[in-house]
Amino acid sequence: MEFRITNENGRVPVTILHLSGDLDASNYKEFQKKADELIDGGARHILVDLTDVPFVSSAGFRVLHHMFNSLRSLHPDANLTDEQVRQGISAGTYHSPHLKLLNLSPGTRKAFELTGFDMYIETYTDLKQALAAF
Repeated sequence: MEFRITNENGRVPVTILHLSGDLDASNYKEFQKKADELIDGGARHILVDLTDVPFVSSAGFRVLHHMFNSLRSLHPDANLTDEQVRQGISAGTYHSPHLKLLNLSPGTRKAFELTGFDMYIETYTDLKQALAAF
Protein backbone atom coordinates (compact mmCIF):
# COMPACT_ATOMS: atom_id res chain seq x y z
CA MET A 1 0.00 0.00 0.00
CA GLU A 2 1.36 3.38 -1.00
CA PHE A 3 0.07 6.79 0.07
CA ARG A 4 0.29 10.20 -1.50
CA ILE A 5 -1.22 13.30 0.06
CA THR A 6 -2.38 16.39 -1.82
CA ASN A 7 -4.43 19.38 -0.73
CA GLU A 8 -7.07 21.33 -2.61
CA ASN A 9 -8.94 24.46 -1.66
CA GLY A 10 -12.59 24.89 -2.47
CA ARG A 11 -15.23 26.11 -0.07
CA VAL A 12 -13.08 24.39 2.56
CA PRO A 13 -9.55 22.94 2.52
CA VAL A 14 -9.70 19.29 1.43
CA THR A 15 -6.96 16.75 2.09
CA ILE A 16 -6.83 14.09 -0.60
CA LEU A 17 -5.42 10.75 0.47
CA HIS A 18 -4.43 8.87 -2.70
CA LEU A 19 -4.01 5.13 -2.14
CA SER A 20 -2.35 2.59 -4.38
CA GLY A 21 -2.60 -1.21 -4.06
CA ASP A 22 -5.06 -3.56 -2.41
CA LEU A 23 -6.39 -2.46 0.98
CA ASP A 24 -6.73 -5.54 3.13
CA ALA A 25 -5.78 -7.21 6.42
CA SER A 26 -2.09 -7.07 5.54
CA ASN A 27 -1.97 -3.26 5.46
CA TYR A 28 -5.08 -1.73 7.03
CA LYS A 29 -3.13 -0.70 10.16
CA GLU A 30 -0.80 1.36 7.98
CA PHE A 31 -3.84 3.02 6.36
CA GLN A 32 -5.41 3.74 9.75
CA LYS A 33 -2.15 5.17 11.07
CA LYS A 34 -1.90 7.51 8.05
CA ALA A 35 -5.54 8.56 8.43
CA ASP A 36 -5.07 9.24 12.16
CA GLU A 37 -1.92 11.25 11.43
CA LEU A 38 -3.83 13.41 8.94
CA ILE A 39 -6.72 14.00 11.31
CA ASP A 40 -4.42 14.64 14.29
CA GLY A 41 -2.46 17.02 12.05
CA GLY A 42 -5.54 19.12 11.33
CA ALA A 43 -7.23 17.55 8.28
CA ARG A 44 -10.96 18.10 8.70
CA HIS A 45 -12.26 17.27 5.22
CA ILE A 46 -10.80 14.16 3.62
CA LEU A 47 -11.30 12.70 0.17
CA VAL A 48 -9.98 9.14 -0.13
CA ASP A 49 -8.91 8.51 -3.73
CA LEU A 50 -9.27 4.80 -4.53
CA THR A 51 -8.47 5.10 -8.24
CA ASP A 52 -5.49 2.73 -7.91
CA VAL A 53 -7.07 0.38 -5.35
CA PRO A 54 -8.54 -2.69 -7.05
CA PHE A 55 -9.71 -4.38 -3.81
CA VAL A 56 -10.86 -3.24 -0.36
CA SER A 57 -11.48 -5.88 2.32
CA SER A 58 -13.61 -5.57 5.43
CA ALA A 59 -10.50 -4.36 7.29
CA GLY A 60 -10.27 -1.42 4.90
CA PHE A 61 -13.96 -0.65 5.38
CA ARG A 62 -13.42 -0.64 9.14
CA VAL A 63 -10.76 2.06 8.70
CA LEU A 64 -13.17 4.15 6.61
CA HIS A 65 -15.77 3.81 9.38
CA HIS A 66 -13.12 4.80 11.95
CA MET A 67 -12.30 7.89 9.85
CA PHE A 68 -16.01 8.77 9.66
CA ASN A 69 -16.33 8.54 13.45
CA SER A 70 -13.10 10.47 14.10
CA LEU A 71 -14.07 13.33 11.79
CA ARG A 72 -17.64 13.41 13.08
CA SER A 73 -16.40 13.68 16.68
CA LEU A 74 -14.44 16.79 15.69
CA HIS A 75 -17.43 18.36 13.92
CA PRO A 76 -20.72 18.05 15.76
CA ASP A 77 -23.14 18.12 12.83
CA ALA A 78 -25.41 21.13 13.15
CA ASN A 79 -26.39 20.16 16.65
CA LEU A 80 -27.62 16.73 15.57
CA THR A 81 -27.69 14.05 18.22
CA ASP A 82 -26.24 10.62 17.54
CA GLU A 83 -29.79 9.30 17.29
CA GLN A 84 -30.74 11.95 14.72
CA VAL A 85 -27.65 11.06 12.67
CA ARG A 86 -28.57 7.36 12.84
CA GLN A 87 -32.12 8.16 11.74
CA GLY A 88 -30.76 10.32 8.91
CA ILE A 89 -28.48 7.53 7.75
CA SER A 90 -31.39 5.06 7.76
CA ALA A 91 -33.60 7.51 5.89
CA GLY A 92 -30.89 8.34 3.37
CA THR A 93 -30.88 12.01 4.34
CA TYR A 94 -27.51 12.16 6.11
CA HIS A 95 -24.10 11.82 4.46
CA SER A 96 -20.80 12.72 6.01
CA PRO A 97 -19.88 16.30 5.17
CA HIS A 98 -16.25 15.52 6.10
CA LEU A 99 -15.38 12.21 4.38
CA LYS A 100 -15.95 11.25 0.75
CA LEU A 101 -14.53 8.63 -1.62
CA LEU A 102 -13.35 8.85 -5.20
CA ASN A 103 -13.26 6.19 -7.93
CA LEU A 104 -14.19 2.90 -6.31
CA SER A 105 -13.49 -0.19 -8.42
CA PRO A 106 -16.62 -2.12 -9.49
CA GLY A 107 -16.01 -4.85 -6.90
CA THR A 108 -15.32 -2.37 -4.14
CA ARG A 109 -18.43 -0.37 -5.04
CA LYS A 110 -20.56 -3.51 -4.82
CA ALA A 111 -19.16 -4.40 -1.38
CA PHE A 112 -19.50 -0.75 -0.29
CA GLU A 113 -23.18 -0.77 -1.19
CA LEU A 114 -23.92 -4.26 0.19
CA THR A 115 -22.45 -3.31 3.56
CA GLY A 116 -24.44 -0.07 3.73
CA PHE A 117 -21.50 2.34 3.68
CA ASP A 118 -23.13 4.18 0.78
CA MET A 119 -25.86 5.20 3.21
CA TYR A 120 -23.55 7.68 4.93
CA ILE A 121 -20.40 8.16 2.83
CA GLU A 122 -20.77 9.64 -0.64
CA THR A 123 -18.74 8.40 -3.58
CA TYR A 124 -17.72 10.21 -6.74
CA THR A 125 -16.14 9.42 -10.08
CA ASP A 126 -15.10 13.01 -10.83
CA LEU A 127 -12.53 14.87 -8.71
CA LYS A 128 -14.05 18.32 -9.29
CA GLN A 129 -17.51 17.12 -8.28
CA ALA A 130 -16.10 15.42 -5.20
CA LEU A 131 -14.28 18.57 -4.11
CA ALA A 132 -17.38 20.70 -4.72
CA ALA A 133 -19.40 18.39 -2.46
CA PHE A 134 -17.45 19.44 0.66
